[in-house]
Amino acid sequence: MSKKNLSGKIELSKEAREDMILEIKTYFLKEKDEDLGDLAAGLILDFFLEKLAPHAYNQGVYDSYKYMSERTEDLLGILK
Repeated sequence: MSKKNLSGKIELSKEAREDMILEIKTYFLKEKDEDLGDLAAGLILDFFLEKLAPHAYNQGVYDSYKYMSERTEDLLGILK
């Protein structure tokens, strides 16, 4: 599980971080035939979390807001 702290940085649980590092290592081995160590995979993960994940997070917040706004608008339709 991940969360965004007050500084805006996305934080991962230890288990989620380990799972993601394993996914990165597996991807590089399968797709690039490159055997990454934990440190290299961790640095790649840190880059993605710092530079790219906030954009995906913000899009998710926006999509949730849009969805909830539409549902709220639907709710007004039941007024008598």
